Amino acid sequence: MDAATGSNIAAMRHRLLCFVLLPALAATAQAPSALARFPQTGPLVLHEQPDAVSGPLLSGTMDRAEDPAHPDGRHIQLNVLVLPARAEHPLPDPVVFLAGGPGQAATTLVQQITFGYAWVRQQHDVLLVDQRGTGRSNPLIVPLPGSADDPQGYLDHVWRVDTFQKALAELQKTADLTKYTTAIAMDDVAAVCAALGYDQVDLIGGSYGTRAALVYMQRHHEHVRCAVLDGVAPIAFKNPLYHARNAQDAFEVLRQECLDDPACRAAFGDLADDLRKVLARLEKPIEIEVETAGGDTRKLKLSRDAFAESLRHLLYSEPANRQTPLLLHQAAAGDLKPFAQMALQNNRDLHDVLAYGMLMSVTNAEDLPRISEAEIVRETAGTFLGDTRVRGQLAIGAFWPRAVVPEADQPVVVDVPVLLLSGTQDPVTSPRWGAEAASHLSHSLHVVVPGCHGVATKPQVGKLVAQFLERGSVEGLDTKVVEKVHMPRIRLPKASDDGK
Repeated sequence: MDAATGSNIAAMRHRLLCFVLLPALAATAQAPSALARFPQTGPLVLHEQPDAVSGPLLSGTMDRAEDPAHPDGRHIQLNVLVLPARAEHPLPDPVVFLAGGPGQAATTLVQQITFGYAWVRQQHDVLLVDQRGTGRSNPLIVPLPGSADDPQGYLDHVWRVDTFQKALAELQKTADLTKYTTAIAMDDVAAVCAALGYDQVDLIGGSYGTRAALVYMQRHHEHVRCAVLDGVAPIAFKNPLYHARNAQDAFEVLRQECLDDPACRAAFGDLADDLRKVLARLEKPIEIEVETAGGDTRKLKLSRDAFAESLRHLLYSEPANRQTPLLLHQAAAGDLKPFAQMALQNNRDLHDVLAYGMLMSVTNAEDLPRISEAEIVRETAGTFLGDTRVRGQLAIGAFWPRAVVPEADQPVVVDVPVLLLSGTQDPVTSPRWGAEAASHLSHSLHVVVPGCHGVATKPQVGKLVAQFLERGSVEGLDTKVVEKVHMPRIRLPKASDDGK
């Protein structure tokens, strides 16, 4: 048997029997002995808590030194959730989900896992650890403009020096911001796994979570059975240098898709023409009437930079991506309200999801120091986003505390079995990055499917992921299961869209 499977023959037979004989959601109740499987003394003690969506969960906190080199200094508490396997005798390897951002808390993924990865919990425990600086693990929150009383803040540029300077003064009272790097955080997660008695784990990371998974494998490869990377951000990906180019490339794919569809082309023509018209109109900010979350109508200003960043965000998910041509066409015709309305909702959700202080601490240590002026000019030229985002983040990085991460520019080279997934229209982690990461991973397979940012929860792709986790190897995977993946049709205008 191929050594890359990471399991012996007996374990493989057990997995095969479980996979064949126990369908994905046959058992709806949690095994009553789940809590008894974990240590009740030590650095991490779990307690049962109800959850209306996923069933009973096991929660706890783990004490960690903020600075690993000074264990007598300040300590922080890591927030931990275990979603127990439903089987009475689960497999020994849990699935550890690593969240994106940087800045998203892993415990916010419970609903996504419950509905998008329901099959995982049949035989595997699921482990969620809020990465230090996120969620309830000493979160590094930057109070951004935007609220029910200030909806304008949701449309304004996020990366403002004054906002982050004010937040920095408060954050430094409770955190050493140089101790919130990916490497230290992945050592935290490894310590949680050890405390729970897990020797081998399976990793599933999305977006920045793929960078976290790569670093975890680099530092703890002997304890990783296999890994799934969905929307790959390898070490070579310098956040946010490539945002403008990747978003432009995703837009060009969408544009060509519309040109190749007679109905879409007849409805919208060339999307590039609409984009040029809107950008020209927004050289000076304009006022737009929108409905806020509270239901009232407010006049808000939309600038060119805010429009460009909002357009990039709309390209992330399939529902919004499929509506983008219509929104852009309406905006080019003079009606920016539908675009602004959707942008307001998307931006509000993003503000609520990310701990921007953690995002800055990670990128300021691992990405921003590697970005050159020549790269900025090259990677933003001819893009609708331009250089505003990368220069804004660099301006904040100039005063934000910076950790020294010597290995920050070295690719991760491990022989752990890795399945890498990329979407054809991903506006941030395009397929080029999955290919780059795979080139350094000797037991890997990179699969590109129609989709945007994150494709693992598509049913056909989920079958491939399940097959990979069962085998623990990329050898012999049946990739034909993803050949039927298609993006939904682009939304075309209806009579109600133009007020008729």
